[in-house]
Amino acid sequence: MASRGRLEGKVAIVTGAGSGFGAAIAKQFAKEGAKVLVCDINEDGGRKTVSEMSSNMSFQKMNVTKASDWKETMDAAVKQFGKVDILVNNAGTTYQNKPTVDVTEDEFQRVFDVNVKGVYLGCNAFMPQAIDRKEGGVVINIASVGATRPRPGLVWYNASKGAIWNATKGLAAEYGRNQIRVNSICPLVTSTGLFSSFTGMEDTPENRQKFIFNVPMGRIGEVEDVASACLFMASDEARFITGVNLEVDGGRCI
Repeated sequence: MASRGRLEGKVAIVTGAGSGFGAAIAKQFAKEGAKVLVCDINEDGGRKTVSEMSSNMSFQKMNVTKASDWKETMDAAVKQFGKVDILVNNAGTTYQNKPTVDVTEDEFQRVFDVNVKGVYLGCNAFMPQAIDRKEGGVVINIASVGATRPRPGLVWYNASKGAIWNATKGLAAEYGRNQIRVNSICPLVTSTGLFSSFTGMEDTPENRQKFIFNVPMGRIGEVEDVASACLFMASDEARFITGVNLEVDGGRCI
C-alpha cells in the first residue's frame, strides 16, 4: 500500500507562488498530497509553477493588497477543492538596500501594502471559513530574520516583517480556541536572485563569502530549507505548535 503524504486530504492557498519560496512551498505541499491553489500577480510565473507538477495544483491570479482579489481567491479554492485548510502568506517585496533617508514614500508604502496589508487581508479572508468549518486550520506567514535582527539599509522592510512577527503571536493567541494554528518562518537570504537587494552588495562569490562569515552553518539559505520548514508547520506533526516565529537561518540570529 502506498504511503499517504503528510498533507493528504488538505487544501492550501500559497501566495507569491510564482517563484522563490512560494513556488518551492507549493510544490512541496503538492508532493505531500495537498491540493494547492497557486496564487501570484505574475501569471506567467504562477502558471509555470503549476506546469511543473503533474497534479494537485491550479492557478489563481491575484493581488494580495486587494480585498476583492482575496474574496475571489477564497471562493475559487472552495469551489474547486471544497475547503481551505492551510494559508501560506508568502507574497512579499522589498527595495534595494540603501540609506534609510533615500527610501521613497512609494517604496515604503509598497513594502507595507504587500508585506503587512497582504497578510491582514489574507487572514481576514481565511479565518471565517476556518471557524465555520470547526475543523481548525493553519496559517503560515513568511517573515524574515530581519524581524528580530534588523540591519542598516532595510529599516522599513525589516519593520514590515517585525509587524508580521508580532501579528503571528497575536493571531495565535486569539484563534487558538478555534484550533487555528498561526506560525511564521523567518528565513535568511536565499538563492532567489535577491541577494543584491537584501545585502546592498553585488552577487559575487566574494561578497557571498563576506555575508556568510557570520552564519555558523557557513552558507546562505535555499528555498527548499524554507519549504521543508513550512511543510512541518502545516502538518499534523506540529499540531501543538502555534505562535512560533521559526528562524531558518543556519544560526545567523544566534
